[in-house]
Amino acid sequence: MTDVWSGRAELYVESDAHRSGEDLELLVEWARGARTALDVATGGGHVARRLREEGIEVVTCDSARGMDPDVVCRAEELPFADASFEVVACRTAAHHFADVRVAVRQMARVSSALVLIVDTLNMGPEAEEAERLRDPSHVRNYSQPEWREIVAEAGLAVADVRFTKHRFDFGAWLRRTGCEGEAAVRVRELWGERVADGSLTLDKIAIRAARR
Repeated sequence: MTDVWSGRAELYVESDAHRSGEDLELLVEWARGARTALDVATGGGHVARRLREEGIEVVTCDSARGMDPDVVCRAEELPFADASFEVVACRTAAHHFADVRVAVRQMARVSSALVLIVDTLNMGPEAEEAERLRDPSHVRNYSQPEWREIVAEAGLAVADVRFTKHRFDFGAWLRRTGCEGEAAVRVRELWGERVADGSLTLDKIAIRAARR
């Protein structure tokens, strides 16, 4: 699957849905003042770019070599020493992780202060079906209670939770994964009223968690 992601790299670099947003600026706000950060599953590198603009030294990692990360690795196998970074951030990627609990434990291990996570909330079975049909690499989204449990199991304390709405071009979202034809029609049906005026609106969660 990493080869598939490498082939999509440029689409994610140029994606309006990824390179800006309230959730991205929230991560920047939470990380401000840190000296070092790790951007897990960096994708198009948008978190790293914004943190570097704040003067933070950032290392990026991703399982897809084509995303051009500093380190190629899975989130479940971070090759860094304990407490290597003040801040560890992961934006809009956890729903792809094969074992999100292991991944968050790894993030907690390599952080000396904060773990910042943003992802789409679980919006029910039809939404999950639509996500998997559009992108087979989608594992699942999680609810707020599930995220609180995952974070606590990793030895972290939830310091803040925010909710945002993310609205973006529905057609571009389908094209990024090559979803077309009958599959695209079915995805549109499954999202129902969340698609309006050519845009899809998703519910997102942002979590600021601190080392205990």
